[in-house]
This record gives sequence, C-alpha cells and structure tokens, in this order.
Amino acid sequence: MHISATFDSGNIEVVDASDPTNVQLKIRRDAGEDHMQWFHFRMGGARGEPVTMRIVNAHESSYPKAWNNYQAVASYDREYWFRVPTTYEDGALVIQHEPDLDMVWYAYFAPYSHERHLDLIALCQVADGVNVDVVGQSLDGNDIEMLTVGDGPLQLWLIARQHPGESMAEWWMEGFLARLLDTDDALAMQLRRLATFRIVPNMNPDGSQRGHLRNNAAGANLNREWHEPTAERSPEVLAVRNCMDQTGCDFCLDVHGDEELPYNFVSGAEGIEGWTKVQAALQEAFLYAYVAANPDFQTKFGYGVDEPGTANMTMCTNQIASRFDCLAMTLEMPFKDTADTPNPQQGWSPERAVSLGASALHPIAAVIGNLRS
Repeated sequence: MHISATFDSGNIEVVDASDPTNVQLKIRRDAGEDHMQWFHFRMGGARGEPVTMRIVNAHESSYPKAWNNYQAVASYDREYWFRVPTTYEDGALVIQHEPDLDMVWYAYFAPYSHERHLDLIALCQVADGVNVDVVGQSLDGNDIEMLTVGDGPLQLWLIARQHPGESMAEWWMEGFLARLLDTDDALAMQLRRLATFRIVPNMNPDGSQRGHLRNNAAGANLNREWHEPTAERSPEVLAVRNCMDQTGCDFCLDVHGDEELPYNFVSGAEGIEGWTKVQAALQEAFLYAYVAANPDFQTKFGYGVDEPGTANMTMCTNQIASRFDCLAMTLEMPFKDTADTPNPQQGWSPERAVSLGASALHPIAAVIGNLRS
C-alpha cells in the first residue's frame, strides 16, 4: 500500500502506513501557518482490503467542529465522488474504506483542478460574445482570468475561490457559466442584453494548486484583504478590485463554502455604514427568488447579522457594498450534506453545486431591473 499527494491540490503527510488498519496521516498547513483543513491524496495497493486512516492532527484544524457529522469523499475516476464512512474520535479524523479498485482518491471535498479550470476558460472563450482578460498574476505566476459576458449597461461581478479549499465554489461557477452562455436559454439571453457580467472563476490559483484551505502563496486570506490589498501580499485582490474601480459595480456575488453549516445560504452586508433600505429590499428579493428556483437553497439558517457600523471592511462583500453602494453578498455552500435535502451517497456534491450555479440566473433576474433604479 502506498499513499501520495504530489499532484495539483494534493495535501497529506504520511506518518505511518505500515498497518492498513491504522494508517497515520497529517494535514499540511497553509502558507502562513494559520490555517489547515483541506486534504487530498491517493492510495494504491489496497484493493479489497479494509483500510482505516487516521488524520491525527485534525483537532488542530481551523474548524475542528466541522468534523462532526462530516463524511470524506472518495473517487476511482476523479469524476464521480462519493462519501465514505468517517468519524471524529479523540481529535483524529477516522476514514474507513475498502477499495474496489487499485487506486482511489480521497479529499475534503471534490477537487476542482487547475487543468479543469483551464478547460473551463477555454470552453467559455469559444462561445459567442465572451472575452477573456488576464487582469493580474498571482505570486506564483498564475494568471487571474476574468470572463466578460454580455453587453448591457449594468456591471455584475461574480467571483469564486478566494478560499482555495472551497472547491465547490468553482463547481458552482461551471454551472452558472454553462447556463449564462447557453444560446437557447431565453433567460440567459435576456440577462446578457441587460448587463455585462465580469466573472473570475478562481481568485486564488496558488492556494488551489498548493492544497491550501484559505490562504494564498504569501499566507494571506484574500477575503480579509479588500480594504488595502497590496502587490506584495494580495496581488489577486488588488488586480480585481482595481478592475472593479474601472468598470464600476452594480452587483457582486462572492461564492464560498462553509465548513460547519449543512446549508446553502447567503450572508449580506447589513453591518456596513450606510446600509440602505434599497439594498435590504434587493437582497430580500434575491433570496426569495433563489429559494423558489432551487430547493437546495434556504434562508432560515446562516450567519448572524452584524449590527450597523460593525462590519469587517476587509471582507469583499462589505467593502464592495460600501464602495459602490450596491447589492453585494457572499454565497456559502456546505462541505457536508444539506440537512434539508440530503443525499447519503454523495452529500453536497459537484453535480449539486453545478445545479445551484445554473439556478442563480433566476434570482439575478429578479433584482436586475432595480439595481440602479
């Protein structure tokens, strides 16, 4: 039996793999040493053999409470990901599985590889009316691509994977883009006439490739860099925010994943100075329409609402809502299953994230006519 993680988004350290019933593993920390939770590795040579793997430093993770009721994902073909029995015992994450084939991949959530990201960019650019711009480069030299879709006067921004381990965010983007670019979809065609969409599918390619949970190559949490981004620490945010300043912003959706909560939900900018009744009404209309469009989305559970004037202005949603006096929100998806619409075989999955992304055209359509009325 052998275990490896020397590939895109791989993250694991082998402590002891001599006993298949007690494999000892550790998660490697992000650059900056302040975060770790993402894991992604391959095991070979254990076909038909019951294996018990213990991630012994799980209690040191950024969100140890997230391991409760969590099930790791596995795949034989890196396309279809299913859940395997997982428990959290005495500070260790215990994964049990008897592989049917020679090679099996395990991960915190279904990875979205850099190659798939490049395929996404390539597929989008051959569609009619799509422009691809490199708005900046990361510290590791990766391009930050922005897709421009539509030619309407409103400027709608959607970004994903500020936190690289939240790979469900780019799966969401795949579904959103597929529908937005569908030339036979009447709603998509209408939205492309009304607005210009600026879409950044992966804000943190360095962290994505390095197997980080939250940070970039400099150890910066990009969603805490929006007030004063710098070329040395957060060039990804600096490039995108500068571009927003040039184009303006009438709407912003920042797509994420949440480690602990088994729900899809939105977090708004209610805590900023000057939060308006217009912003509140637009947000309520967006949420109502998203619930109607997809039962996987809900509004009952989520984060608490900040008191007026207490918002963290280093965060994207708060900074953009205040900076442009617009509707800005953070969309969160679970790493676990959804409590209201469970799927025991896969839990929350790439397929469901893709569907939720495609459904997002409906709530956007519900608010687009009033974004600048």
